Amino acid sequence: MEDNKIQSEEKVEKTKTKKIGTFMSISLVIMLGFVLVVAILVGSLLYDNGVISSKEFYDNTSINGIDVSGMNKTDAAQMISSKLLSSKDEVEIKLTYKDKEWILKGTDFEIGEDVTPEVEKTFNLGRNGAIADKVSTVRNIKINGLRINVSYRHVLKGFDEKLDEIISEINIEPVNPHVLFDPNAEVMFSISEGQNGILVDKDKLIMEIDKAFETSKKIEVEIPTYEKEFENTSEDLLANTKLRSEFSTDYSSSVDGRKNNVNVALGKFNGMIVQPGEEVSFNVVTGDKTPENGYQKAKIILNGIYVEGYGGGACQASTTLYNALILSDLEILEVNPHSLPVSYVPLAFDAMVSEGYSDLKFKNNLEHEIYIKTWGDETRAYVEIYGESFPEGFEVKRRAEFVETIPHEGDTIIKDVNGEYADKITYVGEYLRIKSPREGYHSKAYLDYYQNGEKISEKLIRDEIYKPQKGIVMEGTETLGEGMVIPENEVKIIPPQNGASNTNDKTVNKKISEENPSNLNP
Repeated sequence: MEDNKIQSEEKVEKTKTKKIGTFMSISLVIMLGFVLVVAILVGSLLYDNGVISSKEFYDNTSINGIDVSGMNKTDAAQMISSKLLSSKDEVEIKLTYKDKEWILKGTDFEIGEDVTPEVEKTFNLGRNGAIADKVSTVRNIKINGLRINVSYRHVLKGFDEKLDEIISEINIEPVNPHVLFDPNAEVMFSISEGQNGILVDKDKLIMEIDKAFETSKKIEVEIPTYEKEFENTSEDLLANTKLRSEFSTDYSSSVDGRKNNVNVALGKFNGMIVQPGEEVSFNVVTGDKTPENGYQKAKIILNGIYVEGYGGGACQASTTLYNALILSDLEILEVNPHSLPVSYVPLAFDAMVSEGYSDLKFKNNLEHEIYIKTWGDETRAYVEIYGESFPEGFEVKRRAEFVETIPHEGDTIIKDVNGEYADKITYVGEYLRIKSPREGYHSKAYLDYYQNGEKISEKLIRDEIYKPQKGIVMEGTETLGEGMVIPENEVKIIPPQNGASNTNDKTVNKKISEENPSNLNP
């Protein structure tokens, strides 16, 4: 009984051992098969990717009808290039678009770059395929062959540049809706209609040229185009045409010539649209102050003296524009004061211009265009600036701060040695006043920023000193003869100013107006 039990247990154990051995054998076979498959796949991929490969083209590969099987890339490129160049002069390309046509001949071009890059592409195509099933691709190339044509355009030097010239004659870029600005119309701002564009499909054109060259040296290709729609942005355009600032100056007592010059200069800006980031020069816009440009004679300042000259009044135009610009909070790149203060704006708010010497320059530092309107009537010159609106309740104001007066140094007496004033003075002791001495001033200009009537900040924009001016008195040079008496002379020699005058912030503008009547202002 006990023996039977032992035999039975031994039989079960032998059965288990046999099953384990069988399982291990099957597993080993599967594992070896898996390794073999992986090795085959890796080898195939390495072969396809050129790691385990020769440097020659596959069998049954041709380029432009030339069998390059077994060739290396350099030899193949030389052979293909030689074939193309040998027949370059037979090439003729006729491109057409609607009723236009362009004919390009091989004789019109010099020899261009070699075809090595194209041959390289063919070689890589044969090796790598660019298809998911690379093994099948290689097998297909080896069985059915790989036939590639290199286009003649690759040996025509400057072909792409010539093609671009032709394309530029056809392309019509889309025109987006934009603001139309007529400052003299009752409704100054309107929106233009957008227009779709017509553009050449260059990639498709090149593809069709290359395809046509596969069968002939003389080809005709219709230039393919496509319509490009404009961007419809018209809804928001008029939102950025709001009045930002306005400013005017008085010239009611000026002579007609001076009024004309103010309006001619300002008129150059009427209707101007300044793009974001664009910089503008007053002198460039207004041009030379000549009769040919519409300017007349009026008083100008030359070396601190009022003289007759063309363009007198241009500085009032630049000053009027300048004040409108700063009230719009636009960026000023250059501005300079006059040598003599003017009466039509507070100190430090003037803008003197002189060709080759002083300019008013500004920049549109906003995100959208600004629009300038100018005009004048019999009494005032006006500037309005339109663009993006300020936040609701926001306002910019000017403020002048009078600092001090600077005493003048009296008269300088100059002998008329050249006889320039011989018709008015002759003898020593005879005097002719050319210029009166003037005290100088120190003044600052600020911009104050308000929100809902409350000042929230300020900015110092100018700190100007108007230097005191010496008086100039001319004196004759001849000595009086015996018994001669000089007639009483109305010219009184003015000594240096003794300390600062009583001029202050309340009286300075009145004093400047008395010294510089508006018909004498530059």
